[in-house]
Amino acid sequence: MGSQPVPSVFLSALSATFPLGEKFFIDSVRRFRSEVQGKLAEDIRAFVVQEAFHTREHLAFNKLVGDAGYSTTAMTERTRGVLRPFRSRSVLRQLGLTMALEHFTAVFAHEVLTQECRLASAPDHVRALWRWHAMEEIEHKAVAFDTFVAATRHWSSTRRYAFRCRSMVDATRVLVSVVARNMDDLFVQDRLPRLATWLNAIRYFFGVNGVLTSMAPAYLAWFRPGFQPWDIDDRALVYQVAEELEVRAKESRSVVGIAY
Repeated sequence: MGSQPVPSVFLSALSATFPLGEKFFIDSVRRFRSEVQGKLAEDIRAFVVQEAFHTREHLAFNKLVGDAGYSTTAMTERTRGVLRPFRSRSVLRQLGLTMALEHFTAVFAHEVLTQECRLASAPDHVRALWRWHAMEEIEHKAVAFDTFVAATRHWSSTRRYAFRCRSMVDATRVLVSVVARNMDDLFVQDRLPRLATWLNAIRYFFGVNGVLTSMAPAYLAWFRPGFQPWDIDDRALVYQVAEELEVRAKESRSVVGIAY
């Protein structure tokens, strides 16, 4: 991200969580596929395929981080460790964590795609990766949620709402703790002054145009009774970005063809 260590480190720290995190998402949702029919069953199949591709691409991104001289081993093990207790809990608790984290990633995806400044200084291929991932996160943002609704169709709305809120508290705690510690690992490896760098990070996240400040209204919408992810309807954004990436892909293929 150019000469900006905080956003560079943030994206790297976040990407380090994706391979194991997305494997957890796939396992959480896929086990319910045999219990649903019609469009939701097809949505689950597509969700699994998309998340598998995300895992592959972020493994490649994480290799770039490693090739640049950074160790990501502790970050991988940190993610594995924080998910391990959830894997021993009920399948609904696992699904609950997944649907809450999917909401967070969809909100962050919307931020990435609508606020050009977030990726303005990233190399073109890195920017394309994050925009592609963001587009697909929005595209399937309601699948885990809809699976949860189907799996708890006999619950009362009050019980379902309480479970949703608890799931988001768990998800926020897990994500913030892991990403913050991953960032600190990278700050240390870069030998940056930790206090000054963390003060910059606080401004980056919580300043007037901070990432989390901007995301807050959409994040908090989760706690509204009756919320559904498509209440935030950004389908038009998905179509727009898909067209942009398709144009970029065609141009890239043309350049490669001419060079060949």
